[in-house]
Amino acid sequence: MPRSVNASFASDRFTVRILVIAAVALMLAGCSPSRPPGSGTHAPAGIPSERVRAPAAGSDDRALQVYRLRNSAVVALGRQAEQAEQAGALERAASLLERALRIDGRDVEILQQMAELQLARGELEQAAVFAERARELGPGVGDLCERSLRVLMLVHERDGQYDRAWQAYSDLADCRVAPPARF
Repeated sequence: MPRSVNASFASDRFTVRILVIAAVALMLAGCSPSRPPGSGTHAPAGIPSERVRAPAAGSDDRALQVYRLRNSAVVALGRQAEQAEQAGALERAASLLERALRIDGRDVEILQQMAELQLARGELEQAAVFAERARELGPGVGDLCERSLRVLMLVHERDGQYDRAWQAYSDLADCRVAPPARF
């Protein structure tokens, strides 16, 4: 009888060791740099303010921002689209942004707004297209630059392209440029 008790005890210790090793391996897997820091696995679709707009809005006020002259009709349509989006009318917001893009297809803020709206609608390919276009036409610094990279980061993350998501995350630092000294 004592022999079977020892065998059972040894088997239990072996099982506990395996469980501890598995738990440690799972914890270390969460520390892997294959995903951009601060990114979850598959965030639910919805208005992307938490992961796209909020971080850019909280960025350093002393960072360089570049603004261009904009068509007043495009600005008005962008504001209406923003209100529609906040009210949950994503289709109406998309329609308003499409009208704005017909007026000025190179308006970076509208392109970025459309990218974020497409992300909220779960249209990942369209979100990436609009974010890339905004990044291409945009100034390359400031909040819009950060927001377009964050959209790309989320799109690539949701597609499982963690290397491309990491690259977008790494490029975020290039968006933060100190303004020139004023005399």
